[in-house]
Amino acid sequence: MSSSRTIAWMIWLIASIFYAYQYILRVMPNIMMNDLIAQFNFDAATFGQFSGIYYIGYTLLHLPIGIMLDRYGPKKVMPICMLLTVVGTMPIIFAEYWVYPIIGRALVGIGSAAAILGVFKIVRLTFSEQRFTRMLSFSVTIGLIGAIYGGAPVNYMCSAMGYKTVAGIFAALGVTLSIITYMLVPNIKRQETTSVFTGIRSVLSNTKVMAICIFAGLMVGPLEGFADVWGTEFLKQAYGFDSGVAASLPSMMYIGMCFGGPILSMLSEKSQSHLGVITGTGVIMAICFVLMILGALGSVPVMTAVFIIVGICCAYQIIAIYKASTYVEENEVGLTTAMANMIIMAFGYMFHSVIGQVIKVFGGVQSASAFSTGLAVIPIALIIASIGFAIIILQELVQTPAKAVSLNEIGG
Repeated sequence: MSSSRTIAWMIWLIASIFYAYQYILRVMPNIMMNDLIAQFNFDAATFGQFSGIYYIGYTLLHLPIGIMLDRYGPKKVMPICMLLTVVGTMPIIFAEYWVYPIIGRALVGIGSAAAILGVFKIVRLTFSEQRFTRMLSFSVTIGLIGAIYGGAPVNYMCSAMGYKTVAGIFAALGVTLSIITYMLVPNIKRQETTSVFTGIRSVLSNTKVMAICIFAGLMVGPLEGFADVWGTEFLKQAYGFDSGVAASLPSMMYIGMCFGGPILSMLSEKSQSHLGVITGTGVIMAICFVLMILGALGSVPVMTAVFIIVGICCAYQIIAIYKASTYVEENEVGLTTAMANMIIMAFGYMFHSVIGQVIKVFGGVQSASAFSTGLAVIPIALIIASIGFAIIILQELVQTPAKAVSLNEIGG
């Protein structure tokens, strides 16, 4: 392997490891919920704000961090962002008042934005355009390994060593990763020729791109609303599972998503309908969550299988981001993928906040019925999104014959 190829794979691997690391930090509140509620006297609504503000920091800094990656390169930007996630973790260990962990959670979100954006940037800098989707899928798989190990293993570590010690360990890992990144990643960058603000206006005014982003955002509930935060406590309250089982089951979604990228990509290529595959995943996830909320998934093996299926469907995000990029000019593809990911992830805050507020209104975190009512937000959003994607498909089917007739008339 040539030196340039070695460098390409090295910096891609570092970015992917950071993506896995931030996934662990993202799901940690799911495991530490009761400890954090006791430490900072959170109610359900405040805890939902604490969990969801990660996505506010994540999305608001998406474009600025993307611009900085263009201007200064991954070598300078990514280590700083890694340190931000470390600083954001510190209030869990040292703070006494609830405002500090909320600010820290926002910092974790800000720093985490550089993970996926760093992957986007590095793949575009070092690999051909044809390999973009493949390399992104590999990075997502590595990241999901982090999400998986943010479940039962971290829960075990918290039980054995205490949640503050676990937070300190991951903070130390973040510092180490930051140093390694700065030392090993070369100072490479490629200035974009088009105006950033011109590109942003173009993408925001593209109705097809915006529709895909909004409907795809409405489908993040299973992963960002359930698996990230509310899933473990719901399974304990509604199904009576012990802490270990309740913490490990949501991780099955991440295992499923590891396989979902290749599976859904293959289905999209076979069917020649990316939007049709996305619509199907929305319907399947809605059915699964309705059954779960109604208490129809009584056994651990059945729930494990269902969560793996939901996880496979959650890989729709990769297809949605790719599909959005097909509606813009070539020089806007990079910006479109960043903006699409930003908009989709922004819905994570909505799900955390709405679910937390509904749980508070209907009885609090000690009520199984309140959890069921709050999580009903997820299948409702999935149904709306599926209908939205079906409408887009119908519109394209109506437009395609008209274009074909026009071409035939010109040829005749």
